[in-house]
Amino acid sequence: MKTFPENFLWGAATSAPQSKGASRIDGKSDSTWDKWFEMAPERFNDNQGPQITSDMYHQYKEDVQRMKAIGMNSFRTSISWTRLLPDGQHLNPKAVAFYRDYFQELKANGIEPIINLFHFDMPWWLMEKGVWESRESVDTFACYAKTAFQAFGDLVQNWTTFNEPMVHIECSYLQGYHYPAIHDFKKAVQAGYHTLMAHIKAVSEFRKLQIENAKIGILLNISPAYAKSDAPEDLRAKEIADHLNIFSFLDTTVLGQVPAFLIDILAENQLLPETVAGDKALIANNPVDFVGMNYYQPFRVQAKLDSKQPAEDPSDLYASYVWPNRRMNEYRGWEIYPEALYDVAMLMKTKYHNIPWFVSENGMGVADEARFADKTGMIQDDYRIAFMQEHLVQLQRGIEAGSHCFGYHAWTFADCWSWLNGYRNRYGFYSVDLADHQKRTVKKSGLWFKTLTENNWFEATEFE
Repeated sequence: MKTFPENFLWGAATSAPQSKGASRIDGKSDSTWDKWFEMAPERFNDNQGPQITSDMYHQYKEDVQRMKAIGMNSFRTSISWTRLLPDGQHLNPKAVAFYRDYFQELKANGIEPIINLFHFDMPWWLMEKGVWESRESVDTFACYAKTAFQAFGDLVQNWTTFNEPMVHIECSYLQGYHYPAIHDFKKAVQAGYHTLMAHIKAVSEFRKLQIENAKIGILLNISPAYAKSDAPEDLRAKEIADHLNIFSFLDTTVLGQVPAFLIDILAENQLLPETVAGDKALIANNPVDFVGMNYYQPFRVQAKLDSKQPAEDPSDLYASYVWPNRRMNEYRGWEIYPEALYDVAMLMKTKYHNIPWFVSENGMGVADEARFADKTGMIQDDYRIAFMQEHLVQLQRGIEAGSHCFGYHAWTFADCWSWLNGYRNRYGFYSVDLADHQKRTVKKSGLWFKTLTENNWFEATEFE
């Protein structure tokens, strides 16, 4: 039997652009996703764009009841920057009314909102000014954050600034999956630094307001690096990968300093970003209260035999490695390795002063899930239940070993839109029928989750 701490947060996560839809109504301005879909719909799976997605904008009251029905006591979602401040300056009263009602509905049903400010949905008007490459983005984001804190601070006790900042940097400037879809390592580093400083200034604004009982954190994707061998060159590859992908944001947001090793690597490759006097002090003085960890897969690395200097891509600094014993989620192309979640728990305990943290995303995307529906229409997603159980076994191990984890959020509550992938892969506790007004139907995993949350434990002998 695997038992979790009292008052453990059991919930799910999503984002505004991936779930709410209503992308061009009630005063909302365009994000990069709205404009990119307008310019190049063929790049999106089945021409599925951001206009409607799962329509939580119109179905949120019913969805809150569905959350309650499967035992959720918390829910992580985001505010749309382009809805709250459509032009970056003027508050949209319809947005304020919507979000206040949404958050009140959650709280009235015993579901604690954890509200994030940025989930890849860059305003188009800021995109035209240079997006995260521009220092202007730092103060612009801080203004947006302050506005949100003032508008909803009486309803929201748990705030986060960014979801997976490394992902929007990599996908926008190295991998081509987010707009502007360019490849420029130097710009990627600069955009990353401005993202970091935007987070820091948002935390600073939060501290000034002194909202009673409120806390602020950040949501980081974590893919721990595992070296091919104990050879010095492979271990150095792991160290570089961890510093670029994990410690870059964890050290700065939790410990208040940029790692010296990372600075050295960037300097060696002529990649150091432009900074402003006073940034170092701001970083040191504005640590987070907690961290959310999005975990899906590990990162297997080995030494790069033909390394290039200066590096033009992270792959010039280390090479990926296919572990012979790996298990795969074939739909996503991701390795399934639950043991890494225990390693994450120990990392947070030993390296980051056992700061409070939670699993802010964990889940399994599967394509063509309709083939697993029974005669009643319920999807029998035993594979998702097994995936979550395996990960929860490792998480509970970490908690028993003293790691200060306070919650587990699955991705996601109801099937949602996934950027260029549209609805190709499904993750939800509820299925969403796009052909029938986004109709929700609970999956077997939703019923399992209800039992889990009611008992605060589960039997997991088959995974030990």
